[in-house]
Amino acid sequence: MDLDVLNMFAIAMGTLAVPILLFMASFMLWPSSLIKVYYWYWRRTLGLQVCYADCGGYRFCYSFRGKLGFRPSILMLHDFSAHKDTWLSMVKYLPKHLHLLCVDMPGHEGTTRTNTEDYSIHGQVKRIRQFVEAIRLNRKPFHLVGTSMGGNVAGVYAACYPSDLCSMTLICPAGLKYSCKTKFDDQMYDLENSENTLSIPLIPSTPEEMENMLKLCSHVRFKVPQQILQGLVDVRIPHNDFYHEVFLEIMGEKSKYALHDHIHQISTPLQVIWGKQDQVVDVSGTAVLAGAVPGCRVDLLENCGHSVVMERPRRTAKLILDFIISQQNLASATTKKNF
Repeated sequence: MDLDVLNMFAIAMGTLAVPILLFMASFMLWPSSLIKVYYWYWRRTLGLQVCYADCGGYRFCYSFRGKLGFRPSILMLHDFSAHKDTWLSMVKYLPKHLHLLCVDMPGHEGTTRTNTEDYSIHGQVKRIRQFVEAIRLNRKPFHLVGTSMGGNVAGVYAACYPSDLCSMTLICPAGLKYSCKTKFDDQMYDLENSENTLSIPLIPSTPEEMENMLKLCSHVRFKVPQQILQGLVDVRIPHNDFYHEVFLEIMGEKSKYALHDHIHQISTPLQVIWGKQDQVVDVSGTAVLAGAVPGCRVDLLENCGHSVVMERPRRTAKLILDFIISQQNLASATTKKNF
């Protein structure tokens, strides 16, 4: 009897040891694979499904949750060199009944790569409109959210297609003329005056550069293990040539200040969320937007940098939801008054 118990115990320990050893091997040898599994698991946990929308040979990859209901749908546009899973930490705090969509921006992750015309801000706006029409998202006005590069795209989208939107949230948007320079501006200035033109701070190729990028983008100091940093780099390195191409395009003459150039055409109810300690795009952009767009709501976050969605996911989700509800209540009150 004791021998049987000992055998069962040995079998149980062996069964448990296998997945633990596999996990440790993945962590040490293939951290990038572990990161991909992590995102897959998180999407499953949050109830997000990954889908594709084909438009005349061009394919968009996006994740979604929920169905069109009383509240408007929410479409989220991520930052430069990121992907749809950027929003997972914030989606966690949004009600499950809301219709949410997170799309990979042109050329990023699972969305088709074509040429530089699609990577300019205007090119990205046209592609996102193509996506919206392909899935018929604009059959009812929706709420658009964009962060950094995605905020630049979202702002120009609102200027070009105002009837598609009921409201919009811009999070630390790029594309404005800021009154103050940031740490990133200083780094880019030094880079332009050096011979090392490939060392762009937002395109890391080593764990050390990845750590520096995280410090640049985030005021909150996250303790990231060396193996995870290596995994993050391994995931990005195959795409770094593409990221260089996109970066040069969005920093070009026609795209760098695209949002600023279209700011007076924005009529969509606007919310701006910004981290006070942003070192990439200066918080003075809030004054630019508030001064140009009547009724603009500004929410400044203390002890928060450029990566607002990662640093303050719960707070950001609440601010966006409160803004959407307030705009719906205002529209309802206006309709009743007119009748």
